[in-house]
Amino acid sequence: MSNLFQKIGYEAFRAGINPRTAQSRDWFQKRVAGLRNLNRLELMKSEPLELKNRQLVGSMNMFFYDAKHKDTLPYYDKFPLAIIVGPAPGGFYGLNLHYLPAVLRAKFLDALLNITNNKSFDETTKFELSYKMLNASSKMRYFKPCYKHYLLSNVKSRFARVPAPEWEIATFLPTADWQNASGNKVYKDSRKMI
Repeated sequence: MSNLFQKIGYEAFRAGINPRTAQSRDWFQKRVAGLRNLNRLELMKSEPLELKNRQLVGSMNMFFYDAKHKDTLPYYDKFPLAIIVGPAPGGFYGLNLHYLPAVLRAKFLDALLNITNNKSFDETTKFELSYKMLNASSKMRYFKPCYKHYLLSNVKSRFARVPAPEWEIATFLPTADWQNASGNKVYKDSRKMI
């Protein structure tokens, strides 16, 4: 497991896949679709992910989460893959990409890759976004079901920061941990919201 990102990245390189293209997003989506029973805790500790004690605006993170209103929510994800949008009362706002089915996730990632602070896609690269910008652009309409308010008191792990070169792989890994409903139900509701 610890070499999952490296293994998939190497396979993409051998297949001649150029990163951050429509072709690469299709390839990664198909490649990771067959993965099952990933150990989320092990994945968080794997290279090249970095465990951090706090979130960073514009970064992509994996973390364990125990929703405050879990008993009344129709569903929630216990293992979000969230792009941090900004601070919120008691926590932060994040875009949990798991709320989109893979096809829409690919389209949304395509739009998001155009709003980074640089095009080097290295450790300095982050997303430059705000709620106002997301809400104003038709290309960003996929954000609506993904936009969540996370409370720091309910984050149950450190943040596993995903470096920019691994964003595509992380986006399509089947790591959502749906509670109270199936992924199909979540995706159906997300499509209606969009």
